[in-house]
Amino acid sequence: MSGFRRGVRLGIDVGRARVGVARCDPDGMLAVPVETVQRNETAIDRIATIAEDYDVLEFVVGLPVNLMGADTASTTDSREFAAVLQTRTGTPVRLVDERLSTVTAHAALRSSGRTQKNSRSIVDQIAAVVLLQQAIDTEKSTGNPPGATIPLDEESPR
Repeated sequence: MSGFRRGVRLGIDVGRARVGVARCDPDGMLAVPVETVQRNETAIDRIATIAEDYDVLEFVVGLPVNLMGADTASTTDSREFAAVLQTRTGTPVRLVDERLSTVTAHAALRSSGRTQKNSRSIVDQIAAVVLLQQAIDTEKSTGNPPGATIPLDEESPR
């Protein structure tokens, strides 16, 4: 028996200009694109609304570490975005290594005949699909939830 936790998850690919959102079905069979959200002051609220619409179990936020596994400015940005998202929604966030998800998304779009220019609007969604599918596949194969959680009281001093 697999240790897969049943429930819809939202995959979140945090970018400087846009945030890709994907979701999976409750059984974690398939991740699909949902929306590209403009990265502005209403982004968190929009993602919170999407989460309410799908009654999500958790968010899976991509953590863009470098190829050596070290944090970058983008890693810090993703961690901060994830913490605000969790605080705003009260929904748990899992941070997962997303090395190469954007590269994989661009390659998939290229192989389907799309140019980088005409893929801009959906590449973030596809990157979110890639990271979410990898996360649910990992949980199904290992029986363990992927990545790391953000403590609910991260802002409070220890």
